[in-house]
Order: sequence, then C-alpha cells, then structure tokens
Amino acid sequence: MTKSDIKTRADIYQLVSQFYTKLRKDEVLGPFFNGTIEDWDAHFEHLTTFWESSLFLKTKYYGNPLDAHIKVDQAFDHSISELHFGLWLNLWYETIDELFKGDYAENAKRRARKMSTFLYLKIFEARTK
Repeated sequence: MTKSDIKTRADIYQLVSQFYTKLRKDEVLGPFFNGTIEDWDAHFEHLTTFWESSLFLKTKYYGNPLDAHIKVDQAFDHSISELHFGLWLNLWYETIDELFKGDYAENAKRRARKMSTFLYLKIFEARTK
C-alpha cells in the first residue's frame, strides 16, 4: 500500500478513530479515556475538527482542551504524568506512520509533541493552585 499525506477531513477522521481504537485498548492509557468519554462517535467528530483546524487552518474549533485535560487529571487524583503523555505521543506517531506519509503527517507529529508538552506543563501548574 502506497501511503499518501493527510489531505482531507476523512483522512483526519481515519487517523483519529484508529488512534483512539489503539488507545482504548492500552493498559495504561485506556482507563483515563474509557472512564471519561461516554460518546465515542461525538468525541471522534470533535477531535477530527480539532485536528482539521490545527493542520489545515480553515476550520474553526470550539473547545478548551486544556480545561478538559485538567479536569481528567483532577478526576484521576492528579495521577497523569509525563509517562502518559509519552505513551500517547508514541501511539500517535505509530498510527500516523502506519497510515500516512508527507508534510501534513509530519506536521501532525510536531503539533502533537508541542501540544503534549504544553498540556502537561499546564496540568502540573494547575495542581499548585
């Protein structure tokens, strides 16, 4: 199979849905997501819009990822660590590499790395308030 770059909303949906299918089965990460997300179809659509906005800069995303992650950390007794973000990032890269190749695919990796660092630092900051 020849891989192409991420080009459309459908490509992003495929990436998001395959990634979260893996993540939900992960022994370490799965409990955070399976214990929090109730409507997976809506979550896939929401995250597809997020990544479409982030990668293609033409869709407006409404939401607050930082607030959502801080609430999850609180719900799980402030147990989210850099390990969790590292595992998340590795699964994200793995899924991208399985499906896509190109500039947008590489940009999706860079943006995820920056986002994971930012979220972890902000979650840690929120614990001290």
